[in-house]
Amino acid sequence: MNKTLKIYAYPHDKDDPFANVLLPVNSKPKGNYASESYFKNALFESHFLTNDPSEADLFYLPFSIASLRHDKRVGVGGIKDFVANYVDEISRSYPFWNRSGGADHFYVACHSVGRTAMEKAVGVKLNAIQVVCSSSYFLSGYVAHKDASIPQIWPRKGVPPTRSPSQRKTLAFYAGAMNSRVRKDLVKTWENDSDISVHYSRLQTPYSEALLGSKFCIHAKGFEVNTARIGDALYYGCVPVVLADYYDLPYSDVINWNRFSVVLSAADIPMLKKILEGIVNGGEYLRMQRNVMRVQKHFQWHDLPLDFDAFYMVMYELWLRRSHVRIT
Repeated sequence: MNKTLKIYAYPHDKDDPFANVLLPVNSKPKGNYASESYFKNALFESHFLTNDPSEADLFYLPFSIASLRHDKRVGVGGIKDFVANYVDEISRSYPFWNRSGGADHFYVACHSVGRTAMEKAVGVKLNAIQVVCSSSYFLSGYVAHKDASIPQIWPRKGVPPTRSPSQRKTLAFYAGAMNSRVRKDLVKTWENDSDISVHYSRLQTPYSEALLGSKFCIHAKGFEVNTARIGDALYYGCVPVVLADYYDLPYSDVINWNRFSVVLSAADIPMLKKILEGIVNGGEYLRMQRNVMRVQKHFQWHDLPLDFDAFYMVMYELWLRRSHVRIT
């Protein structure tokens, strides 16, 4: 992959009226949806990018859903039309979309708005590779194995802090808004437990300390199946517990999530303590926590990508989805 994969990004000038949407950002990516900007910035500086479309394996649609959402000329209500018009424009200006129906094209989006942004660009939804954070089997617009899941990661600098398993006294931790039935059931069931620490809202005390002090950190779906909590858990060396039915987990074609996380159904909430105590008492927790430390690098973005970090993992997912027969 590293030597052979080539990607052609549709070109745009810096004086393009929508340069803020189509070109990499100059500022440091930040916030919940930074993965989208980190990927674009890294791709445009990488050896994977080619100016020669004849040698391209894949074609990148460089629009930013997060930027469109904040652009007053477009906004949430205008994203569907923008995407449809953009695809129509490239299909008239270049031959590449029409010859494959978009099957060798891809876009990247982390905000949940991205999952409905393609409704007026049916060719993108049905044919192109959608690299998205909101990767749910339950959504008709997402097709596992054609599309790919990108992790939602809150940017953090420096080497991840460490704490030994023996110093992690809390069995499991969760805090967050009550914006789903799963979260409400979780907190209602375990709010009075002495070993499982769950909270109805954000903590007033340091979030990092709660993650470092817990053996397991719970990712419970909210409005969408994805949040940054899995990335948070891994960064702080905490074994993730995934309570998000139908979630196509990031890199699931590449890594075995059962080796470093506990993936449960929402129906398992009443049994949560028994399940987690069984993992600890059976000796599996220590193995899983060691594996958490091994996979941390796959869930980190860098200004200059490092081997096996989030950028290279997403590139490998794209490489797996490239056409085996190049269309000319």
